[in-house]
Amino acid sequence: MTTVEEGDLLWVPSTERKAQACLTHYMSWLAKSGRRFDSYANLWQWSIDDQDGFWGSLWEYFDVRASQPYECVLRSRTMPGAEWFPGTRLNYAEHALRNERAGSDALLFLSERRALSALSWTELGTQVRKLASRLRTLGVAPGDRVVAYLSNTPEAVIAMLATASIGAIWASCGPDFGPRGVVDRFLQLAPKLAFCVDGYYYGGKTFDRRPELGIILGSLPSLEQVIYLRQLEPHNDSRLTAHTLFWEEALAGPDIARESFEYEQVPFAHPLWILFSSGTTGLPKPIIHCHGSMILEQIKALKFHMDVHPGERMFFFTTTGWMMWNLLVSALLVDVVPVLYDGNPAYPEPDVLWAMVERTAASFFGASPTYISILEKAGIVPKDRFDLSALKSVMLAGSPVTAECMAWVYRNVKSDIWAHSGSGGTDLCTGIVGGVVILPLYAGEIQARQLGIAAVAFNEQGQAVIDEVGELVITKPVPSMPVGFWNDADGARYRESYFDQYPGIWRHGDFFKVNGRGGCFVLGRSDATLNRHGVRIGTAEVYRALTEVSEIEDALIVNLDLAGGGFFMPLFAKLHDGLELDEPLQEKIRARMRKTYSARHIPDKIYQVGAIPYTLTGKKMEVPVRRILMGVPVEKAANRAAMANVESLDYFIRYTRDQQDYQL
Repeated sequence: MTTVEEGDLLWVPSTERKAQACLTHYMSWLAKSGRRFDSYANLWQWSIDDQDGFWGSLWEYFDVRASQPYECVLRSRTMPGAEWFPGTRLNYAEHALRNERAGSDALLFLSERRALSALSWTELGTQVRKLASRLRTLGVAPGDRVVAYLSNTPEAVIAMLATASIGAIWASCGPDFGPRGVVDRFLQLAPKLAFCVDGYYYGGKTFDRRPELGIILGSLPSLEQVIYLRQLEPHNDSRLTAHTLFWEEALAGPDIARESFEYEQVPFAHPLWILFSSGTTGLPKPIIHCHGSMILEQIKALKFHMDVHPGERMFFFTTTGWMMWNLLVSALLVDVVPVLYDGNPAYPEPDVLWAMVERTAASFFGASPTYISILEKAGIVPKDRFDLSALKSVMLAGSPVTAECMAWVYRNVKSDIWAHSGSGGTDLCTGIVGGVVILPLYAGEIQARQLGIAAVAFNEQGQAVIDEVGELVITKPVPSMPVGFWNDADGARYRESYFDQYPGIWRHGDFFKVNGRGGCFVLGRSDATLNRHGVRIGTAEVYRALTEVSEIEDALIVNLDLAGGGFFMPLFAKLHDGLELDEPLQEKIRARMRKTYSARHIPDKIYQVGAIPYTLTGKKMEVPVRRILMGVPVEKAANRAAMANVESLDYFIRYTRDQQDYQL
């Protein structure tokens, strides 16, 4: 395969693959009760038409463990405010640890400084119970907030499960976050206890975070206790505060038998963890997800849309500050072994993660399209270097996936692999659209809408459309819609975020298209949309075309609405080292846009920049840049503490001050 176009058929599941799929087993199970579906499309339609039947079937099929039964599946169907499974009491951590047994690995871990190691189910369960009991003796009670400044390590998983097991509420950031970004998040929660690490290793370098920890902990007046993991200096006896326990001290004491430990039984909607929006234009939104919804939604996503099976090893490159970490840890719910990696995915060699896939016999590999770009530029061909016989699936997530990116996997990893993509996000902590292993896979397409998710594209009249770009909305409630935002007692901020444009209907904030066969396209944030001559263009379309321009390393495009109904659409391009944006290259870019899409996609001006602004969670900062260019003061347009590369904004600030190319 030398060239690929959007919509080209890349993969068809074999008869054996379809027969072994978790989804096939579920459909066969449904058929025993008379609910027969001859296609995924029909199954999806039933899942949104009969919400009680579908979600109730998942409760039974997944054997959800509850100390009290539910009274009904869905008592109130309003959005926001839908009430799921009232009356029941359960615990997420209890579900995660119910697979505990001797002689079997629970998770695997690798870092730049620690060789591949395993944590057994017995070790995991024992440490969770000991830490949970210590948290109780420290006064942590149900509903208290516990925050973590930890790397993607087994200790973070243990701390999260211990927190959840006693009904406290978890929130985490990676230690790569700066003090302002952490305080902006954690201060909103008034946490009682914090887990933290002294530093981390990345790209062969040591990052000592003790100075930052001093600022962070000193800015959280509600803290009563700190549990401190000494990763850089294991024998340093300096305590961060007067109320600091070292990790080893927190785990000291006798083992606690499974039968002796009591998991806090909480209502379905009891907060489990709080995730944060990227905070590009203000304080990050503290998004509350609950025990019951995460049990149901994460199992559904893992089994039906990622097709992982008990005993398999699952890897996704993530940090504790991204919702994919929560999803990866949730693999424990379905007896799948999470593979954790802490470090630079291209250090000491660009293929380090593929060596890990071989050593762990991982069946599932997840990463972002940006990572695939790194491999492509480095000339890495994993199939030529490693034994990937156990690998069955590659999932690409985090940003729109091009047809060529998907095709690269088939050329360079494995010809018979399910290389699917998906999109959802922090707001729901699950997928909205994603993979379906029993369906064919087409280049550049997300295979389908996920079960139970009534996602459609709305045109400007609020009508559902097919084969047209529209606003991504969800027309019926989903269990994983947030319980609310922290410190938003009347729900005003929550309603404004999702229900302001279409009362009673969830507006996700992305542009979206569904084609005639059910394939899906998420085309960038709708508030960063390019509107040219009345035609809306997703920024992902522009970036997709630019992948064919080899001189461009990265790019950002915005559209400015001008007085009198005009507009100005500049493209900011970061070129590979040593290259200059001359007129022939500009014409090449324009020609590519015209050929790939239309004349409407051609930028009004092209500028060379040194860096493209990104958030700490890896999102291009299209909206803040647009706001800066529209004259919004920088301090209101962008939260620098949420940025991965703060200096990248300087160019846009100067450009706005000196620009002569447009008038607002």
